[in-house]
Amino acid sequence: MERKEITKGSICQELWDYIEKSNLANFPRPVYHRIPNFKGAELAADRLYSLPEFTNASIVKIDPDKPLAPCRFIALEQKKTLLVPTPRLKSGLFNEIIPPAGANRQDLKLCSSAKSVKEFSKPVGLDADVKVDVLVIGAVAVSEKGYRIGKGEGFTELEWPMMCSMGAVNKDTAVIVTVHDCQVTETPEEVIQDHDLPVDIIITPTRLIRCHHKFTKPDGIIWSMLSQEKLMQVPILRTLRGIERKAGKYVLLKEDIH
Repeated sequence: MERKEITKGSICQELWDYIEKSNLANFPRPVYHRIPNFKGAELAADRLYSLPEFTNASIVKIDPDKPLAPCRFIALEQKKTLLVPTPRLKSGLFNEIIPPAGANRQDLKLCSSAKSVKEFSKPVGLDADVKVDVLVIGAVAVSEKGYRIGKGEGFTELEWPMMCSMGAVNKDTAVIVTVHDCQVTETPEEVIQDHDLPVDIIITPTRLIRCHHKFTKPDGIIWSMLSQEKLMQVPILRTLRGIERKAGKYVLLKEDIH
């Protein structure tokens, strides 16, 4: 029998199927093509309270996915500067969440919801002088070696190099992922690409795993892997490309070199 090829897509499909079949996720369902809002997300987030990389951080960037809402709440509760990517990078890179004056726990819960970017935030531009201490991101799958697979849209892999370009992050910036235990799975190295962002720490409802990956974090946009279509979908990419072109950097797209 011919062995079935393992791809990022096949790994995601297998996990989405398992999570649905085993009823391991909360709303929104089904989990297909999403970062699963796994049951136990609050327990996983609680591990941030004792994680030095997070507790010592002043500025944190946390993705807007539903299972990361408890992480965003903890960041606000600890009075950290919380940056959240704008949805699909349509109107910029990220926004700083600004709770109302005198906010109570219920207010902070609201500010940590997906609506917060629209109602309680201010934009942070590419020219902002900001140093992010920690990233907290979601995943569909992640290996103990730190190989992460997202839902397939590639926005995390765009956000990181854009932050590199503006000097907000570097190779030493800690990257944390929060997932259900079943999402920690073996991932063949051959499916990982140069633009993929490796993870330093995995937190689950029952475990904290420090990864020892051999991949280096990307230090900027790999323009030759981007299409003209992606450039048109993400306006801030066009802005960044113009900045890097003026700086004399290599900015040819996939179609330009094939």
